[in-house]
Amino acid sequence: MKKAIKGVSFFLFFIYLATLFYLLFFSQYRQSIEGTRTYNLIPFETINRYMRSYDGFSLTDEFVGNILAFLPFGVFLPLLFPSLRRVYSVILGTFILSLSVECLQFYFWVGAFDVDDLLLNTVGGGLGYMFFLVLLKKVALNRGC
Repeated sequence: MKKAIKGVSFFLFFIYLATLFYLLFFSQYRQSIEGTRTYNLIPFETINRYMRSYDGFSLTDEFVGNILAFLPFGVFLPLLFPSLRRVYSVILGTFILSLSVECLQFYFWVGAFDVDDLLLNTVGGGLGYMFFLVLLKKVALNRGC
């Protein structure tokens, strides 16, 4: 039974990564900004601009979207790779994935390199890790540990 759960988890992780890859490189939005090569290296500049024009959160805005997009990564990484169950491993792994995405988007002209995206994506991975810890504790409590 444990093998089946792990297999399903790896399958779901693959689906998540494929969906993330599609959304970050090939989605309708990415096609509409193709040919754009911009960058922001000033921390919190984009976040501050977003907050100044705030008119309510939505799942598709860049602030919430960046966090939500990487939240599952923070759950899957420690779930599937027990050696990566420390907070710094998940934060570093999320940061490296996010940095790779930002560099590739910039290189292939399908988005901007934005240091704030790195921050928000990493926060998403960290929140996912916290969610993983809550799930782990709940499973342990249900088993009577």
